[in-house]
Amino acid sequence: MPSLARPVVAILTAALLLSPSSFTFDTPLSDQAVREAYFLGQRHDESMARLLSRYTRYLAPPQSGPHIYSVSFLTPFALLVQQSSRTIGSSAQQAEKDHRVDDETVVIRVEILLTQSYGPLIVTPTSSRSGSPLGYRFRSPGFWRDFSIHVFDGENELTPDALSGEPNYLCAGEGGCVLTGATIHLQFPAGFFTSDFATIQVFPPEGEPISVDFDLTRLR
Repeated sequence: MPSLARPVVAILTAALLLSPSSFTFDTPLSDQAVREAYFLGQRHDESMARLLSRYTRYLAPPQSGPHIYSVSFLTPFALLVQQSSRTIGSSAQQAEKDHRVDDETVVIRVEILLTQSYGPLIVTPTSSRSGSPLGYRFRSPGFWRDFSIHVFDGENELTPDALSGEPNYLCAGEGGCVLTGATIHLQFPAGFFTSDFATIQVFPPEGEPISVDFDLTRLR
């Protein structure tokens, strides 16, 4: 009997290790995971920064067009850490109470920087006549809507539940504010992601598209 039991145990163990839930990030989060996320966010130290850095990829500036500066894949655990870091006067017990498993989400965040070739001012002719002098107009703060973003779970493209964005400005006292870029957020139910890898593709209105892969087995 012992000789037969060992292969059975080995097979069951292998099956557990190969189950989809062992490959992707944690969802739904256990009460213990919620507590850990809360305390990590409350520390405000290098350990929190190191953890969150694993969820972001930074990209080199392009030769022309806007700079897609970073792409982040924020799991329910990472989002709870961020939420805790912005919370004052709460507790781990309250975090557990407020956490709702059915509402767990993944947020894809894309940060865009304007560049010299794709800046806050757009050159425009002052009239339709040939050789007319050139003028300038301000780029719309909603320019981020011209970017097309596609998110894949393995080979399957996903449709976000929500998509939003906001312009980013650099302000210098009485000198006013200058448009410097934008941040785009796409939100998905956490259960949509079941593969080992997620891919985010960003197609700007000018310049080359980018593609970023995230190994979900390395994210919590």
